Amino acid sequence: MKLRMAENSLFAILLRKPWWVSAMVAVALLAFARFGIPPAWFLYAAPIALPFIVIAGITGWRQLQAPSASRVAATEAALRTMGWADFSAALEDAWRRDGWTVARIDDAGADLEASQGWKRAVISGRRWKVARTGVEALRELSAARERREAHEGVYLTVGEVTEQAVKFAQSNRIRIVTGPDLVRMLPALGRGAGAGIKAAKSAGR
Repeated sequence: MKLRMAENSLFAILLRKPWWVSAMVAVALLAFARFGIPPAWFLYAAPIALPFIVIAGITGWRQLQAPSASRVAATEAALRTMGWADFSAALEDAWRRDGWTVARIDDAGADLEASQGWKRAVISGRRWKVARTGVEALRELSAARERREAHEGVYLTVGEVTEQAVKFAQSNRIRIVTGPDLVRMLPALGRGAGAGIKAAKSAGR
């Protein structure tokens, strides 16, 4: 069984912060171990900073690998020019590329179902062009996830997601895919300032 870190745990929060936040925590802990306790205890206290050093390294690497703002914008622009047939086909290819089995489903709250071993996810992508997503769309996806006994719901959008919708997603096993995550999922659309638009227009012919 795959263990999942709690969304609001200290380490999960730090993984969502800039790398230097974890680095500062590590430095503070090392300073305390060096100057706040007897020197003889330093070797016993210093290792408490190690997890924060590791997290700083992980977040730093992720931020170096994150796509640029121009590439994110190019991908979003390309996606806005695509029709549902092309976008859904691109989604299927992306999930299959990662080793999932994908099928289209007839459900009010989801469009695709993906499975990999014991894991199953339902995917909602049909509203990807909506300017602003609220709770209602995610509530429909959550209901589809429960009906199909899936482990996760995935919602894709190039628009804004309300704060209430984000909180609902976090509480109902829904992953919202926007911006940089869309670039990683559909890398061909984000290459260069105009590559995404060109690829989308070619796909629509």
